[in-house]
Amino acid sequence: MRGEKETTVESFRRASELWMERVQPRLKESSIVKYRNIINIHLLPYFREMNMTDITSADVLAFCNTLIRPEEKGALRRSPKTAVDILTVLKAIYKFASREGGFECAVRDWPSVGQFQRPLRVLSLSEQHRLSSYLLEHLTLCNLGILLCLYTGMRIGEICALKWEDISFEESTIQIRRTMQRLQRRDAEGKKTVLLISSPKSSCSIRSIPLPDEIFSLVVERRESDASFFLTGKENRYMEPRTMQNRFKTIIRECGISDANFHSLRHTFATRCVELGFDIKSLSEILGHSNVNITLNRYVHPSMEQKRKNMNLLSVYLSSDHKTGKNVIGENS
Repeated sequence: MRGEKETTVESFRRASELWMERVQPRLKESSIVKYRNIINIHLLPYFREMNMTDITSADVLAFCNTLIRPEEKGALRRSPKTAVDILTVLKAIYKFASREGGFECAVRDWPSVGQFQRPLRVLSLSEQHRLSSYLLEHLTLCNLGILLCLYTGMRIGEICALKWEDISFEESTIQIRRTMQRLQRRDAEGKKTVLLISSPKSSCSIRSIPLPDEIFSLVVERRESDASFFLTGKENRYMEPRTMQNRFKTIIRECGISDANFHSLRHTFATRCVELGFDIKSLSEILGHSNVNITLNRYVHPSMEQKRKNMNLLSVYLSSDHKTGKNVIGENS
């Protein structure tokens, strides 16, 4: 009976515990750690023992305001993605508690995730040229990896976990089948971490990426043994994401580029592809997005100049009909 469940999810703390028990069996280790951290670090300190039936839209909005104002004294700095993840978990716990506890949702208007998102940092053509030139002039395996990400859209965890055996030299493709990330250990106190190399958490992230001819030629020239990591050329030595991020920061300083992080390479790749007229379905699969709407909403934002160019394509009908003496404007209106 639904009424018998009401007391089991009375407080937010209890609801979060039950929700984790329910979803944990189908989650990867990385997601379990991520969700537990969100609950313990961000949600419980705010909602604590608050009764689930008492949480209103105003409470959720007030909490969200703490996420988007990191400049306030004592507030934690959160990336837009972290803020979105926190809101997603909060919403899941609330809906779970409402369903299991048999009470009607008092929160009807959830804040839009758009308010947490900053404009994508995309390298300008000049910045991309400077970075590409620098990487080619100082072509280590690490720098080749950065170049790969700039021209394939690979994520930092994917390039760090990449091995030479993942490259098909017959088909000029890269197989993305694992990722690397450092996680906080669930069985340890403090900030002890463990490095995890595993398959991507979603099946769409497992993909094959064709390499541009010039990039493939560079990869062929630097080929190492199959079992070795791409970035180090060693079987027993890898480069983890934090180290890669730090090296990237040093390189962009050398190139006179500011306010960019490693993920800017992925944004830049996707944006250039859209500008060049890639079909969105192909681009979505190359990026490893679960559906084309993610790609469309994130990267397809035509400028007024592009809109004007597209609209002027219609002029061909006006000019050709004018020459034949026809007036199609208003003809069928």
